[in-house]
Amino acid sequence: MASQSPRSHEGHRQQTPHRQHVHHGRAPHAGHEAHGGRPAGRAGHTGRGPVSWAVAARATLHCLVGCAVGEVLGMVIGTALGWHNAPTMALAIALAFLFGYSFTLTAVLRAGVGLRNALKVALAADTVSITVMELVDNGVLALTPGAMDAHLSDGLFWGALAFAFAVAFVVTTPVNRWLIGRGRGHAVVHRYH
Repeated sequence: MASQSPRSHEGHRQQTPHRQHVHHGRAPHAGHEAHGGRPAGRAGHTGRGPVSWAVAARATLHCLVGCAVGEVLGMVIGTALGWHNAPTMALAIALAFLFGYSFTLTAVLRAGVGLRNALKVALAADTVSITVMELVDNGVLALTPGAMDAHLSDGLFWGALAFAFAVAFVVTTPVNRWLIGRGRGHAVVHRYH
């Protein structure tokens, strides 16, 4: 490829022409002079600077999936065991963090990173995003009348949960955009995609 537009990499403004851009699976590739030689990965951002909303939304969606799996599993387990709201919510939050981290950890391990460094990457990439996601979605659930007492078979439970996840996604996306634009959050994972 001879040259990219000044706005390639989904929102990352390049300072120099991007002359050679060939993806070969997950292997690093040449042509990232504007990134100081660091590969930007498929998601499009590892450094500082403008970040597209699409990049931020993908990072948030990744977080949301892990959180949703963990929270639903925690609520199912807590309900099946007859637990009250507080221990069920605590289990759901713990599992949301576990699944959120594990999704990132698995991807980074597949890229050939050792376990210890992969754990550091997952913690750096996801901690703020998952924390914001959990605060918002559990806050929305707690403030939704009847949601905390609804059973898994109630439409209110699933409707309130879906609404809580949607609000959390809307609130967390700008946080992730801000973090990625500063080389933090999911930006630390992009080089391993």
